[in-house]
Amino acid sequence: MTKVSVSRATFSNGANSTNFWRRFDQVRSPGTASKDRSNSIADRPIARLFPRRRFRWVIDAILPLTMIMIAGIAVHLPVSLPDPARPAVFAFLLAVILWSTTSIAADYVALLTVMTLILLGGSSQEKLFDALASDVVWLMIGAFVLGGAVQKAGLAVRLTQLVISKVRTVRGMFWLLTIVLIPLSFLVPSTSGRAAVMIPVFRSITSAIRDHRITRAIALLTPTIILVSTIVAMVGAGSHLIANDLLYQITNQRISFTQWAIYGLPFGVVASLVSCWVIMRLFLDENRLRTKLQFPQVKSQPLSRPEWFTLVVVGVMIGLWLTEDWHGLKIATVTMVGALVLTLPGQGVLKWKEGVKAVSWNLVIFVGAAFVLGQSLIDSGAAQWAIDQLFAVSGLTSSESQPLILISIGLIALTSHLYMTSHTARAAALVPAILYLANSLQLNPVTVLFLSTVGMDYCLTFPVSSKALLMFQGIDGGTYKPTDLLRLSAVLMPVHLGLMVLFYYTYWHWVGLTL
Repeated sequence: MTKVSVSRATFSNGANSTNFWRRFDQVRSPGTASKDRSNSIADRPIARLFPRRRFRWVIDAILPLTMIMIAGIAVHLPVSLPDPARPAVFAFLLAVILWSTTSIAADYVALLTVMTLILLGGSSQEKLFDALASDVVWLMIGAFVLGGAVQKAGLAVRLTQLVISKVRTVRGMFWLLTIVLIPLSFLVPSTSGRAAVMIPVFRSITSAIRDHRITRAIALLTPTIILVSTIVAMVGAGSHLIANDLLYQITNQRISFTQWAIYGLPFGVVASLVSCWVIMRLFLDENRLRTKLQFPQVKSQPLSRPEWFTLVVVGVMIGLWLTEDWHGLKIATVTMVGALVLTLPGQGVLKWKEGVKAVSWNLVIFVGAAFVLGQSLIDSGAAQWAIDQLFAVSGLTSSESQPLILISIGLIALTSHLYMTSHTARAAALVPAILYLANSLQLNPVTVLFLSTVGMDYCLTFPVSSKALLMFQGIDGGTYKPTDLLRLSAVLMPVHLGLMVLFYYTYWHWVGLTL
């Protein structure tokens, strides 16, 4: 029999080790452990390294509770604030505080604030039920089923692997990887979903390269392009659907799928290519960029039946999305029909239960609750009052300088991820205020909404700003450090703002997207 020697260090890892060694001391010296606990290993320096934090939640709750109390008092102070608007303002502040200062799930916070709003009499119960019947909710459900089918069929991974296998240098791999990632925004309607698709590809690439610096650069490139290219498609993120619906609620205008692609696709492509160039220059030297690569050649196999089936359905759906004005079928209707075809019993790519599991139901709940919160701000007059007060203080409401307005909107949107990590929460909180700013300045609300959405899609400063960033940071024990991301964002944020200004005065002016 083999004797195994295990040191105490093997088990010294947190509270479980403390309990283990306390029991061990009691077995080794019965009756003595209780008399002399100071000699127990559980009470030695290692226990001090892992102190019990039984009441840590109290400390963590002090800041949000204090801010909520201040918010509750503050909403009763302004004389100019209409009484019906006070519950809506408090609910809005409650949501922003919890989103910004706690790790509570964004959808839970949204539902909690809506229930608070209903109990305070700021909204009716029917508003919540009506919100969950919104066409945007059904569009999201269908889009997630579509994304699940694309992943299961293997279309995204096949395309990526076929392209990557043809590169010859590290530089070529970066450019081709960027080009492949951009169209995924049309196929997988979630940044975290696109990140999940790319993780196996990332592992296969980095296992062949075995260079930490190149691995770090690819780990930064992939989520960066996923996030920056989100703007190319209306279905690229749930926040786009929320923003577009709020636009319709406030102004009775809506951006079509085709219009969104016309506005966003060129910007997303250019921003992605510029981001790729910046990452290569910041994190790789010329020798590494010239490094020769030799990936295993992928055999050119014919498309399988599930791949063909998914490809045809997706192609028909995109065609119907682009021609919405001709046939009159809304995007949500087309998407749900496509989802039903993809889950057709005996013929579909995935089973209906699998399609349902692919739906991010927490996001669906968040969207419904966010609609109620946003609508209450609009109906009660709270949004109009807030925007009048906030932007009057800054002097922006009286400004007639378009460059100043453009840069201000860009800065507000680009920095919103610093104090509100949830992408969808940013849209729900900022879009009503920004649209009312557009109304007070007599600006084109479609332009203001789209520009703010471009900025809100940028969330690259901290890993917690996006699930895609967190997913790639944690692969195989860690790929990049938060300081790497901070360094990248310090360069990319002003570059992104510059691109927004450049596109506004060139391409966007040409296609009619003006303030």
